[in-house]
Amino acid sequence: MAKIAFIGLGVMGGPIAGHLAKAGHELTVYNRSIGKAKRWAEAYGGAVAINPAKAAEDAEIVISCVGTDDDLSQITLGRDGAFRSMKPGGLFIDHTTVSARIARQLFVEGESRGLHCVDAPVTGGQAGAEKASLAVMCGGSEPAVAAARIVMQAYAPRIVHVGKAGAGQTAKMVNQICIAGVVQGLAEALRFAQAAELDLDKLFDAISGGAAQSWQMDKHWKTMAADSFDFGFAVDWMRKDLGLALEEARANGATLPVTALIDQFYADVQAMGGHRQDTSALVRRITRA
Repeated sequence: MAKIAFIGLGVMGGPIAGHLAKAGHELTVYNRSIGKAKRWAEAYGGAVAINPAKAAEDAEIVISCVGTDDDLSQITLGRDGAFRSMKPGGLFIDHTTVSARIARQLFVEGESRGLHCVDAPVTGGQAGAEKASLAVMCGGSEPAVAAARIVMQAYAPRIVHVGKAGAGQTAKMVNQICIAGVVQGLAEALRFAQAAELDLDKLFDAISGGAAQSWQMDKHWKTMAADSFDFGFAVDWMRKDLGLALEEARANGATLPVTALIDQFYADVQAMGGHRQDTSALVRRITRA
């Protein structure tokens, strides 16, 4: 079993760290809100550190799951960042969804310190984190990903090495582009069905077993029909992720007209007060007939 420092105990990080503790690893945790870290330690055991550097002092592996590029930079390269105290040969795994640019930067910074870095964003949502059913897309060297796979298997049955440093993050952007398009199509289909006065339960039975079926349909059709939007990944976070994809597209020359449009649709939902509602709240901006 490994000595692991885990940084970031939010709706994704907390359950992931919990699975590692249940698997027998020795954890030291850090969270910006110290109270949350203490509550996690009371539930799972392990130690609580006052900053990322202290958490990483004796760790063989450091895992992070924070919010933004700035958060990730602070907990790794900041004055009290984990990279300040990690020992050569240490493994750094980042589950945050951030830009490919910072993933590549951390790879270079880590390499200069003798560290092995893997950018490893996840998909599967809060439910996937809680049920240990996440999928992980990894960027980095083959040896680093192989070492990361050993610990990530505690919470992720699907782990794919997609390429060099930063490739995990660009793969996650592809994931979010796909989701955005599907949710918009689902929202339009639902409102069309309501305007046609179809029985939504029977309609779901009719189409969910065919080519229209999707994970989003299975999870959100009934909750969207009930105008209930408290079941998963928040609109604010989706806007952050789509922004990353659009920024990367400007750099690599890709054209994302539909993604750009749906990003603005999500901005409409934010203006309606839907910041913390799940991504299926996209349907709110389409007026009922």
